[in-house]
Amino acid sequence: MDKKIISTAALFGMIAIILGAFGAHKLKEVLTLEQLNTFETGVKYQMYHALLLLFVGMNATLSLKTKNAIYFLTLFGVVFFSGSIYALATNSLTAFDFRMIGFITPIGGLLLIMAWSVLLVSYLKKKA
Repeated sequence: MDKKIISTAALFGMIAIILGAFGAHKLKEVLTLEQLNTFETGVKYQMYHALLLLFVGMNATLSLKTKNAIYFLTLFGVVFFSGSIYALATNSLTAFDFRMIGFITPIGGLLLIMAWSVLLVSYLKKKA
């Protein structure tokens, strides 16, 4: 499980860097400042959660059940939250209207909050 979590963390981190560079160098030519800021928000949250997964994958004190819960909440949270933000920020560049899937963004955000909540509760339950 740790190998899968750390591999996903590395993949999320790598993609965040690629998308951040793409946004800074190529998308600035075709998007408004507001759209670029929105895109950057997706990149930041993806990177934050890559670091969360890295922490979880390397943490020996968390149970397998806790790691699984955090992994899947974070995985789907990043895909829904950051993925929908990328689509919405670049909506003007495509023929498909991504505003139809805008409702996915807060669902992704809720999944990310739940991942952090699982981590918090796990540590609050631990005996000193």
